[in-house]
Formats: sequence, C-alpha cells, structure tokens
Amino acid sequence: MAKKVASRRARRPRFLISRLLGEIYEQPDAIRRMLSVEAERVAAISQQLAQRQFAYALVAARGTSDNAARYCQYVFGSINQLSVALATPSLFTCYHTPPSLAGALVIGISQSGQSPDIISVIEEGRRQGAPTIAITNDLESPLSAAAEFKIGLGVGEEHSVAATKTYTAQLTAMALLALSLKGAAIEPLLGVPEALERALDSEPQVEAAAESLAGCDHTVFIGRGFNYSTAFEISLKCKELANIQAEPYSSADFLHGPIAMVDEGFPVNLISIGDTFRQEFDSLGAMLHERGARLITIGDLPVEGHVEESDLFIPVPTGMPEWLSPIAAILPGQLLAYHLAKRRGFDPDQPRAIRKVTLTR
Repeated sequence: MAKKVASRRARRPRFLISRLLGEIYEQPDAIRRMLSVEAERVAAISQQLAQRQFAYALVAARGTSDNAARYCQYVFGSINQLSVALATPSLFTCYHTPPSLAGALVIGISQSGQSPDIISVIEEGRRQGAPTIAITNDLESPLSAAAEFKIGLGVGEEHSVAATKTYTAQLTAMALLALSLKGAAIEPLLGVPEALERALDSEPQVEAAAESLAGCDHTVFIGRGFNYSTAFEISLKCKELANIQAEPYSSADFLHGPIAMVDEGFPVNLISIGDTFRQEFDSLGAMLHERGARLITIGDLPVEGHVEESDLFIPVPTGMPEWLSPIAAILPGQLLAYHLAKRRGFDPDQPRAIRKVTLTR
C-alpha cells in the first residue's frame, strides 16, 4: 500500500501541468468515491425496479455519454439478457412523433444533465408511465428533476472541457446497475480503482504512440464487443483534442469495406483485450501487415505477428474481467489524445470549437 500512495504522490505535481491531465490521473480515486457513495443508491433503485415491468432499455445520450450507452448495450445484454436500444431524440424534439415506450426502461446519460433533447426523452418516458433513470454528475440538474430515479457520478466537478472522469464513472454506473438489477454482488467492481492506477503506468508507451501518430492526418481505432465503445471514445477524444481524423470501427465492420483505405504506412489502432476476439484480432493484424499498415495495439497482449521495428504496444492491466476492461482501457486512450494534441501543437485544455456543456435539441 505504501508503494501505491508514493506512486500517487509522485504523479500529483503533474496535475499542475494541465487540468485535463490532472483529471485523467484523478480517476482511480474518483471511481473509489463514486462506488462508496452510489452503490447503496443503485441497490435501492434496483429493488424498486424489480417491482416494475420492462422488457428492454432505451438509452438517450450524446457525445461521450453516447459511447457509455454503447457499453450499456453490451453490459446489460450480457449480464441481464436485456436488449438495449439507443434513443432517437429528434423524434421527440423536432418531429414531435415520440415512439411508444411501452415495456421500456428509459435511461438518460449526461454529465451535465442540461441537454434539452436528452431531457425530452426522459420526460416522455415519464409521461408514458415508463420507469426512468437519470445518470448525471449533477443531481440537481433538469435531467435529474425529470427522471423518477437518479444515479450520481459522484466524481466532483469536471473542469476540463473534454470528459474523462465522468466517462469512466458512467461506465462504472452502468456496470453497477447491471449487477444490482441481477441481484449479484458488486465485488468485481471493487478492483476497478486499482486497475485504473495500473492503467496509468502505460504513459511512456502512450507517448511513443503519440509521437508515431503526430504527423498523420487520418487513423482508425478498431474494437469489438465490450470495447467497441472504447474505439468510439478514443476516436472522439483524438478528434476533440488533437484535431485528427480518427474513425472508429468494429473489427467485423472494418472488413466490410473500410480495410480498402489501408496502404503502406497507414496507422491502425487495435483495441484487443480478452480472449473472446483474440484470434480475430490476430488474423486482422496479419491482414493489415500484408497491406503495409503500422499497428498500435492497446491491449493485454500484443497481436500475433507484432513487429518490434514498426508496431507499438500500449498495455492495459491484465486480470480484469473482459466486461469491465473498457473502464481501464479508456485511460491509455485519454492519455494518447492528450499527448497527441501536445505534439500536434494544440492546447488540450482549450480544444477548438467545443464547450463543456452543449445544448442540443
């Protein structure tokens, strides 16, 4: 334990360099706080929901929160055998033709709880008698007021424009809710903060990857399964902070056409964690090497055929259940976006053209 405390103290002065970097490094402690504060609340909500009838979940979200919703599709599907649909807010706000929400558990995810389109989905769910949950960092927000139940992110105010600790808290909230709805123990989540600490140890490898990508204008991030959401979120962070064209794909979809863009020297980022898709990523890596791609793997193991002279490997902590790995896997991705922005001459604390709260309808 003494070594862990010393390690965190050694990192602390770095917080002064950047608000964003500080909040990236704050995440292990932030998630500890979130679990200690919210676990009891989520258990109580789950007990009340056990008395209600719902056949699927409908999740409304935008931006980073939408990537948490993608994770929700997998975690609710695998743990609760519950189908999850992503809401189409414009049907509620612009077309004024909201669909029937009979049989739905309606969930709104928003770090600020301010966006009118997400609020409108929750309000309509409430009007139609569906159970509604707000997951937000502000329990006094309009989204919280609109929902029947609310889950706080509990990570304190997020000062950086780009979301970091609120995203990991959203993923943790999804996992916590899934376990509680099933009536399962939450012990698997208790090891997450330590895994996040170990994930931060990948920063030297991240810096090498950022150096490799800095001169590129186009790259792709490829995930699958639980880490499909991770590909989307890292891509979003690289767009927001480093102004690079970063496209997310599933490994399956990438083979259905987009692989044609890969030629000699093209940088491809693979997010390969766990055994489920290990062989698929090894096979994809071989195909990409044949086309001359440069590979960066964010994972628990390098892909088979890793070429030391041209490929790079960013380690994600081993030992986590695959379904929880996205909570740790995103930290190297956040660090990558930060260092890539610095190397491309942009200020990660003042990204172009985006604000902390975006009000869409």
